[in-house]
Amino acid sequence: MTVHHAPPVPDVFDPRQYATGVPHDAYRILRDHHPVARQDEPEVLGWPAGPGFWAVTRHSDVVRVLKDSATYSSYIGATQIRDPDPDDLPFIRRMMLNQDPPGHGRLRRLVSRAFTPSRIERFTKVAQERARALLTHALDEACASDGTVDLVTAVTDDYALLNLADLLGVPKADRKLLLYWTQRVIGYQDPDEAGAPVLDAAGRPVNPRSPAMLADMFGYARQLAAHKRRYPDDDVMTTLAHDAELSRAELEMFFFLLTVAGNDTVRSAAPGGLLTLAEHPQEYERLRSGGVELASAVDELLRWHPPVLTFRRTAAQDTELAGRRIRAGDKVVVFHSSANRDERVFTDPDRLDLSRAPNPHVSFGDGPHVCLGAHFARLQLRVLYREVLRVMPVLRTAGPPRRLVSNFINGLKSLPAQVT
Repeated sequence: MTVHHAPPVPDVFDPRQYATGVPHDAYRILRDHHPVARQDEPEVLGWPAGPGFWAVTRHSDVVRVLKDSATYSSYIGATQIRDPDPDDLPFIRRMMLNQDPPGHGRLRRLVSRAFTPSRIERFTKVAQERARALLTHALDEACASDGTVDLVTAVTDDYALLNLADLLGVPKADRKLLLYWTQRVIGYQDPDEAGAPVLDAAGRPVNPRSPAMLADMFGYARQLAAHKRRYPDDDVMTTLAHDAELSRAELEMFFFLLTVAGNDTVRSAAPGGLLTLAEHPQEYERLRSGGVELASAVDELLRWHPPVLTFRRTAAQDTELAGRRIRAGDKVVVFHSSANRDERVFTDPDRLDLSRAPNPHVSFGDGPHVCLGAHFARLQLRVLYREVLRVMPVLRTAGPPRRLVSNFINGLKSLPAQVT
């Protein structure tokens, strides 16, 4: 009788490995042999070691964790793999992202009032004009030089940033602040994005989500809200500033959440989708020729390149998941990109199929914390890809992309493209 031993558990924690690509082979090993696997959390890039966590990689288990907030809490230890400083935790828990029902539901209902369908839909024309202008300028610059363009720095960074600034109502003179804050919070694991970490008096790196590191952003949020009360406009910050049910602290946290999450979702998904299309020229041509609907293509590109790689929960009680005993207080981390390639749910998951249906990807999460801005993100992606299809009959890279050093955001720092 042949005894088959399961392969060892691969490391999917170290953020440095994501700079070379999402470790899909390691995810497959985990799904097939260790669907809920213990991961070490060693010191890396100056950040201290942690106690370790459970990596959840199968689609059904990921959905179960995301839907069951009573068992898997966003509040106990917040939603990042790395534990926050205990002194910072009460502050971090104020954010809607880091709350459980019923408090989470109350905040979500309040901010949902600002995301009215009419407000989102009116951005279609604005986004189209912006995408067209950015692409035209980028292609003109490329043709005047060496025929290449970095689609991240020339198009997608500004596209995501300026759309968000319009939605929030941030004045033009202040809009680069949104990108600066996003890079500081999201790119903190990447020395190129964040530089050397800020250290506290004991020489430990300071969490970019701590009160000390967010003081400038919160001060700006207060100033902007005061301005919107005096000079209201048709934007999200005006709605939030006039909402009597929101405390000042809640409004500041909403500004942080919308600035960072609202910007980086599209900022990560857009170049990831363009890279995917460049790597699959037959699917790109099928999309250009009208052989597939753009809406379904957007969801398949999101499945292929989800903007968020992981989210953390903390077990609120002893429980069991995929046969593993999980103790109250354990960290439980879901891996979105792994769930999106689960053979148990998706037929031929490693094949890009822009007409895939159904497509139950979890790129925008699931359960009570499903992404509030998913509709706005999909709209922006549809508009951008439509303009790219119009002006770039051939989408070809001019070199390898540069990826973000992060086990949280599936980001691209550059995407060189050849203009023909």
